[in-house]
Amino acid sequence: MSIHLVLGGARSGKSSFAERQVIEQSELNRHYIATAIAFDKEMEQRIAHHQAGRDDLWQLHECPINIAALLESFNSNDIVLVDCLTLWLNNVIFADGETASSEQISSMVDQLVIALQNTKAQVVLVSNEVGLGVIPMGEVTRLYVDHAGWMNQAIAKVASQVTFVAAGLPMKLKG
Repeated sequence: MSIHLVLGGARSGKSSFAERQVIEQSELNRHYIATAIAFDKEMEQRIAHHQAGRDDLWQLHECPINIAALLESFNSNDIVLVDCLTLWLNNVIFADGETASSEQISSMVDQLVIALQNTKAQVVLVSNEVGLGVIPMGEVTRLYVDHAGWMNQAIAKVASQVTFVAAGLPMKLKG
């Protein structure tokens, strides 16, 4: 089992980098866990852009929330790309709406970390580094940014590799 966390900002090249990491493991069965939900036309276009870049060797799993349970279904012959954790976190918060609490969010992240530690598959995870910008206004947005940072730290702790991508250039942080 190996876990590779790929971090970066919006349009940094992190998804392309992560996909290349998976493709290099050509002897393994490729799985793509897509967390995005097409809430509007622009998001539909983003999803279509990602889909257009993948060949038929990928098995797609659309999983906006329950990634932990899905990770349990893979074995040592599989390599799994999760794109992207920050969209997943948004889905977790959005599902609970105004009642979203730090405890609920932390519990979901804890479940994901445990699933990552227990999966037999190799896993590459894409996540945005959202803490490099201005402090967001609004309670829910601050809740999201705080938990995104804590989520990335928790996963980086159990990951064997962590790469930060900026301007399409990967920088090894761990491993």
